[in-house]
Amino acid sequence: MSTYAISQPEIIVGLDLGTTKVSAVVGEVDSDGITVLGVGNVPCRGLRKGVVSNIEWTVRAIREAIDAAQTMAGVEISTVYAGVAGSHIRSQVSDGVAAISGREVTREDLERVLEGARAIPVDSDRMILHALPREYVVDNQDGIRDPIGMSGVRLQVRVNLVTAASSCVQNVIRCVERCGLNVADVVLEPLASADAVLSEDEKEIGVAVIDIGGGTTDVLLYADGGIAHTSVIPAGGNNITSDVAAGLRTPMAEAERLKRNYGCALCRMIADDEEIEVPGVGGHTPRRVARRVLSDIIEPRVEEIFSEVRRRIEDTGLLEQVCSGAVLTGGSVLMEGMVECAEEILGMPVRLGFPVGVKGIVQLVQGPQYATGVGLVGYGARQIAEAHARGDMLESYPPEAMPVPAATAQGRKGFWSWLRAAF
Repeated sequence: MSTYAISQPEIIVGLDLGTTKVSAVVGEVDSDGITVLGVGNVPCRGLRKGVVSNIEWTVRAIREAIDAAQTMAGVEISTVYAGVAGSHIRSQVSDGVAAISGREVTREDLERVLEGARAIPVDSDRMILHALPREYVVDNQDGIRDPIGMSGVRLQVRVNLVTAASSCVQNVIRCVERCGLNVADVVLEPLASADAVLSEDEKEIGVAVIDIGGGTTDVLLYADGGIAHTSVIPAGGNNITSDVAAGLRTPMAEAERLKRNYGCALCRMIADDEEIEVPGVGGHTPRRVARRVLSDIIEPRVEEIFSEVRRRIEDTGLLEQVCSGAVLTGGSVLMEGMVECAEEILGMPVRLGFPVGVKGIVQLVQGPQYATGVGLVGYGARQIAEAHARGDMLESYPPEAMPVPAATAQGRKGFWSWLRAAF
C-alpha cells in the first residue's frame, strides 16, 4: 500500500474522462493510503477517441458524475485532477543538466534539472504535459533513482517528455470549469492507471501497462524502475462494437450489450452448441445465431490491437526488458479470453490490473475500468505530499515561476491558489 507524507487527511477527486464514460472517484488520503468515499460513473458521448468532440454532452456527463460522487461521499467537490488521453499524445526523450558545485543534491536541484529537461522547443500547438524521470546521473554515476543527499559537481537527468495538443487539453479544462470546478492538474491517464495497479517489483524488473478504453489503447512501459515509453493506439472497445454491429446487422447499443455479455476474444473457448439472440434493425425480428459467430467477429479486431501493441514495444527495443509481463486495464479487458489472447500475441505473462492499496468502499472500484480514477487520486496525493516537502519554497517563488506541473498558465495560477488555501 502506498503511503503519503500528509499531516492531515485530504479529500482528492480524480476525474476520468473516457470515450464511453466519465468517472469521478472521491478519496480521502492520509499517511495510511487512500480511502474511497464515493464514486460517480455515467455514460458519455461527448468524446471521440479520448478527445472532446461535443462540449455540451461532455459537460453534462461531468456534472452528473460529480453530483453522484459527492452525494455518495457526503462532501462538496470544488477541485479535481482530470485525466487526458487520445491519439494526440506524444512521447520523446530529453536530458537536463544542472551544476551542484560539490555540495549535496537538494530538492531544489531536482526541480532545476527537470526544468532544464523541459526547456526544449515544441510546436506552437503542443504543450508539455509531464517530464517523467528515467534516471539521474551524478557526475559519472548513472542509474540513480533518487539523488537527494548525494554529493557531486554535475547533476543530469534523462526524462520522457509527454506532450499533448494544447487545444485538446484546453477543451478538457474548459468542460470541467463550465461545471463550476477547478482543475488542479491535467494528468496522462495511462500514467494514473499504472500507479493504481502496479507493484514496485513490477516497475523494477520491467512491465507494460495496456489500457484498452473505448476509443484508444494506451501503452506505458516501465524499465529499470522508471517510465521508458508511452504510446497511444487509435483503436479500442468501440471498434470491436462497430464490428459486431456491422457483422450481425444489429444496432450499436445491442452490439455493445452482446459484446459485454457474450463476447469472447478466442473462438476456441466457446462450445459449438452455444447460441445467442441477436435483435434486428428497423423492425426485423430477432434471430438466433451461434455464439461462435460473435467471437469470429471480435477475435480479429482484438488480435489487431494486441499485434499493434507488440509492434510498438518492439520498436522501442525494450521487449526483452519487459520481464514481468503486461497488465491490462480499461473496461474492454473484462471480456472473456482477453488475457489468453494477449498472452499468445505478446508472448509474455498477462494479468488484469485491479486497483490496489485502497480502503473504504473498495467494491465500487475493484475493476480494471476504475484504475484511472483511483490512480488520479493517488497522483493528487503525491502532488500534495511534494508540496509539503517543498513548503519552504512557497514564499521564495512567485506563482508564475513555481515549478508545479500545471497544464497551463491559468491552471498553474488556479493550482497555486488552491495550494495556498489548503495549507
